[in-house]
Amino acid sequence: MANSDDTLIRAATREDLPAITAIYADEVENGSASFETVPPDLAEMTTRFETVTGGGFPYIVAERDGQVLGYAYAGAYHKRAAYRFTVEDSVYIDRAARGTGLGKVLMHALIERCAQAGFRQMIAIISRSASSDASIGLHRAVGFVTVGELPDVGFKQGEWRGITIMQLALGAGASAPPPPGR
Repeated sequence: MANSDDTLIRAATREDLPAITAIYADEVENGSASFETVPPDLAEMTTRFETVTGGGFPYIVAERDGQVLGYAYAGAYHKRAAYRFTVEDSVYIDRAARGTGLGKVLMHALIERCAQAGFRQMIAIISRSASSDASIGLHRAVGFVTVGELPDVGFKQGEWRGITIMQLALGAGASAPPPPGR
């Protein structure tokens, strides 16, 4: 899927993992979106990528002029079988591309792919800090609603951080039985 500004949204590949690893490392070290305190290396990010894609979940990138500027994926919300129709989203944008609407483009594409795959609910677990308003605003802009708050559950960069839990119904949501076979 190409956008009018020559941004390509496509399935991520193993070749994208160095750029994905760098984007995520910057967020772990300098941002507030992740509760990780040590950036995972390329080998760990490769294992994570293979787990997500091997599980049949979408993992996508936004590319412009051959450069990966952001990525998004959905993974299992929980391991127990009854949760199999619910996914948790993650979206990360290169610092230089933030504020350009790229997150919204990625989220719309991820939501579409998850709905087409038969998932019925998407959960966002967003770290609460002074800089988390953009992520909450992004999720609201694509239809998520806040369903809960957990204050002070993580400690990073010298401060306690809570989380905001947001949710979006996909496709028929809970208004119909889930599709067979998943």
